[in-house]
Amino acid sequence: MRERILALVDELKRRKADGDELVYVAPESIAALRTAVRAKQGAGAAQADAAPSRRLADAAPAIDRQAPAVLPVADEPAFEMKPYRKPAPAVVVEQGPALPEPPSFTVPEGDKRMRWEWLRDRVLNCPVCKANLNPGKQIVFGNGNIDADIFFCGEAPGADEETQGIPFVGKAGQLLIKIISAMGLSREQVYIGNIMNWRPQTGQATGNRPPTEEEMAFCLPYLMAQVEVVRPKVIVALGNTAVTGLMGPDKNRRLGKIRGQWFDFKGTPLMPTYHPSYVLQYGSNAVKRQIWEDMLTVMERVGLPISEKQQGYFR
Repeated sequence: MRERILALVDELKRRKADGDELVYVAPESIAALRTAVRAKQGAGAAQADAAPSRRLADAAPAIDRQAPAVLPVADEPAFEMKPYRKPAPAVVVEQGPALPEPPSFTVPEGDKRMRWEWLRDRVLNCPVCKANLNPGKQIVFGNGNIDADIFFCGEAPGADEETQGIPFVGKAGQLLIKIISAMGLSREQVYIGNIMNWRPQTGQATGNRPPTEEEMAFCLPYLMAQVEVVRPKVIVALGNTAVTGLMGPDKNRRLGKIRGQWFDFKGTPLMPTYHPSYVLQYGSNAVKRQIWEDMLTVMERVGLPISEKQQGYFR
């Protein structure tokens, strides 16, 4: 139980760091928080803390089949887990060196395959990317169909990705492939890349953090070059970090307000939407429907057929 609560706390903090003001919290998670507080503090303390617990629940709108519950992301969660203290990591990972200016280069002329392989070789041998890897891990370069109409752009590699050197192979990646399949496509028919070429170091053996603006700025020329080579009809930006990397930082931008709308990235239509990990965390039908509506818009833009069954998913 405690692991679930701590995971929720970490996720709330991560979403706040990403700039989100509202997040979905499932009713069962709220119930788990109540149970944990009462079990930890005893019946009397639980009664004293009833108001904060009610505030946590009452902060969400009425939950029905049409709309998900949302919570404001406060500076700290409206509950405490005293006397818990986060243990020191068993292994400390060294932070990478300070980053130089973003690389400047020109992809040589030639056919797509030759240009893509030249770019991939440059990224895999980039000394800065190598220097920022976690020990024993790999640089993650985009892969898929270099003639794809749709370019899915994620945030930063996770543990599975930096181990295999392939984007979107973990749980979120498995869900992305299901979404792609529901669109009538396969992984081999799209192109998948990330804003970052390495998993950002945290100074600890475990855990994730969003990449800094400096890290994203360094990797952006490599991503731009992939878009230049693939020349997709549409880029789908998965998650707030991908949106920030592609559209530039904006503290007032909220993904929940801009998702589903068309933007532009260097002449290529850009569709922001939620990251598959968001669905894994807050997977109500309402959230799934929002992402699916974005995919229907993308399908229409690239000329994919849309069946009546596809139109009705998650309604």
